Formats: sequence, structure tokens, C-alpha cells
Amino acid sequence: MGVKSQISITKRTVDAAHPADKRYHIWDCELRGFGLRIEPSGIKTFVTKYRVGGGGRNAPQRIQTVGRFGTLTAEEARRKAKVILGSVAAGADPAGDLAARRREMTMAALIDFYETHGCVVQRGMRIGEPMKPLTKAYTLARLRHHVLPLLGNRRAKGVSSGDIERFAADVQAGKTAKNEKVGPRKRIIVKGGPGAARKVVRDLSAVFSFAKRSEIVERNPVENAAVRKTDGQKTRFLTLEEVGRLGSALDELEQDGTNVKAINIARLWALTGCRRNEIAGLKWDEVDFENGLLVLEDSKTGRSMRPLGTAALTLLQQIERTEDSDFVFPADTGEGHFQGTKTPWARAIKKAELPGVTPHTLRHTIGSTAISTGEAMALTGAILGHSNPRSTVIYAHIQHEPSRKAANRVSKKIAAALSPKAAATGPLTIEDQKLLQTLKSRLAKGDTSARKLGEAIMALVDQSAATQATSDAV
Repeated sequence: MGVKSQISITKRTVDAAHPADKRYHIWDCELRGFGLRIEPSGIKTFVTKYRVGGGGRNAPQRIQTVGRFGTLTAEEARRKAKVILGSVAAGADPAGDLAARRREMTMAALIDFYETHGCVVQRGMRIGEPMKPLTKAYTLARLRHHVLPLLGNRRAKGVSSGDIERFAADVQAGKTAKNEKVGPRKRIIVKGGPGAARKVVRDLSAVFSFAKRSEIVERNPVENAAVRKTDGQKTRFLTLEEVGRLGSALDELEQDGTNVKAINIARLWALTGCRRNEIAGLKWDEVDFENGLLVLEDSKTGRSMRPLGTAALTLLQQIERTEDSDFVFPADTGEGHFQGTKTPWARAIKKAELPGVTPHTLRHTIGSTAISTGEAMALTGAILGHSNPRSTVIYAHIQHEPSRKAANRVSKKIAAALSPKAAATGPLTIEDQKLLQTLKSRLAKGDTSARKLGEAIMALVDQSAATQATSDAV
């Protein structure tokens, strides 16, 4: 068992145990074999350690989970550990018996086990952290609606890569699709098709990876299955002309009496590129007006800072605060944030003749507008709050001021398209003219194409200067 511990595992001990770079254990000095495991993510789990049959150094060593701290107190875990270690003294092998039972698990039982112990982030900066509640709910719903009808009675250990291929084909063909009424104004709608198949296959891969780590299965059959696991890259974004049609549609709906909260949420989707609920569930304390930032405490990728353009800040400043709510867009009745965007959004895209466009399309629109405007990839990533590891590393070294200026430049284009009448159409600034002159002088040294481009830029500079002179004369 190693060097005898001098620590007694109590609530104070558990609270004082901080995560390190690697997993480590604290062993109790009073109850031999009772310990606390601390993961790098901060998760703390009570465990027991023993050798099979009370044997010596050559006997197999087992570590059995007692329970997670939070679900169990230190004293409750100690009592459970005494029972486990007492059975070991009587010749039992509880961890071995449990492993044997797990190896006989059906897929239905494995999914139940995964719900209790395995719904954590498996990669990235948040590895080991529990899934967000909504993510967990959607994941388990897909597993239960698609996997249980087709594979629920199969032994998890016996599922092959071929079984996964047939499963994916059946989901894609709609064999698990249904539309059932389960209560007053409540239905369960399960869709099949390629998208549903890809999503549930990814979920199933995560389940088998967890089962492999838990020694329930020896391999992950999804890894070698000839099935598509990734979604097609979404390239749909709005042109500025389409943004203009959307802006006009939103204006008309507001004049017709549509809930202004839904309208302003849609406008902020367009102006910020934020995800749907990052705006719908926005709180006032997440809006930093002084620095022009959104400081999102609980985004999809955790805490995230997003620079805001002037148009978005102006819109937020015009929204009246509700005294008894922390939300920018509080619910009309009850607590929580406003959730009535679905119908107004459907009316807006129908009126704007933009079929298939979703709020997430506006996120792509901000990104494409930023790149086409000439913004650097790093600044574009800052605007969107990318979770890509390389984008995250770059974002961590960006000062907020340049990223906020980038957001302002991009959102000006979107704002002008949303509301052309409110857009400023004045002459070029002196700084803009200097920039054009510099470009012209540099391009003049290049090839024929560069010289032609330089001539075009020079013509634009001359036109701007003439406009400025006329303006000054007036």
C-alpha cells in the first residue's frame, strides 16, 4: 500500500485538495485502502484500493470507485468504503465482480451508466468537465431515440464495426423516426436522415470511448466503421444585399407590432455574430459598455470575451432595463430570458425571401464579412469567440482594443446593410486617403495588373479629394 499516510480524509481535507497537472490520490491514515482521487479537471472521487483475496505483492490490485464528492460527503464515503473493504476481508472481489457484470452490459444499460458517470467533455480545454445541461439532454435523447430501438438489447462488448455501419444506414433511412403525442401540447419528434445519423454516431463513439476507459469493452467499434462522422462544412452566409432585405423585414415586423425583444435579438445576432442563446440569454452584467465588450460567463466554450462594434453597443444602450430581471431580454411572463424568437424569425426570413437561413447563418455572415473586409484571421476569431485551439491561442495574445476596432469595422458594414438610411455616407477621412495613396505608390512598382489597380485607386483618391473640396466650400 506504500508509505503510510498521515492524513485523515474529512470534508476539510477534500475541500483543501487542489487539482494538479496529473491525477493524484490522497490515502486515509485511519481506514486502510480508503482514498480520494483528484483529477486535473478538479473532479474529486472517493475510491478504495485492495489486493484480491487479501494476497501479497503478487496478488492483483483493484481500485473501486465509491462515489463522487458532492454526491457523497466524506463521512458517507467512509461508511461505504468500510462495507466494501469488509467484504474484501471476507474473500470477496467487489471490483472484479463489478467489472465482470459491466462486461455483460447491454447497450441500454451502458447508456444508463454513461448518463450517470460518462457525460463529460472528452477533449479540448474543458476535458473532464461535465457536459452543459442542454448538451447532455440532447445527447441522451439522441442515444435513447436512435440506439435503443436498434441496438438496445445487444451486448455492448459484442457490437462490431459492421453493426455500427448498419445502424447508421438504418437511422439515415428513417427507421427510428417518429412523431408521437405524449401529452397535452407535447410531442416527441424524432427525425432520421444523414444529419441525424452523423450526430448519433458521434455520440455513440463517445459512449464506446468511455466504455473502453471503464474496461467495459476492449475497443471502440465506431473508430473502424465506414460511416461519416463529421457534418458537411456550412458555407451559407448572407451577402450585404441579403442582409439589407433581412433588415427591411425586421423593420416591417416591428412596425406591425411584433415583439420588439425578438426583433432586437435578431438584430444583435446580425451585428455581433454571437450564438443564438448568447444573445437571447444575455445579462446586463455581461455587457461592458466602457470597453465595448461582451464578457460571457458561460458560453459554449466557457468564459469568453467578444468585442462589440458601435452599432451593437448603440442598440444595447437603447434597450430599457427591467428592474426585477438581470436579463437584457427578460421573459414576458415568469423568470428567465425571452424565448419567443422562433415565430418572428420564421416570419422575417419568409418576408425577406431567405429560405433556410438560420440565426447561425448570421454568425457565418459576420465571419465572411470580416475576412472579405480584410480583417486578420486572429481578429476574426476574436470577434466570433472561436473554440479552435489555434484560434484560442492567438486570441489569448490579442489586445482588446484592436479586436474591438475590427468588430466596429465589420459591424459598420452589417449595420449599413440592416438600415441603409441610418448609415453614414460622408467623404473619405484623411487617414483613408493617406492609406490609398500609399497603396497606389506601392502598387505602381509592380506588374501591369498592379499599375492598373494603382490607377484605379488614384482615381478614387482624386474623386474623394474633389468631394472633400466641395464639402469644405459649402
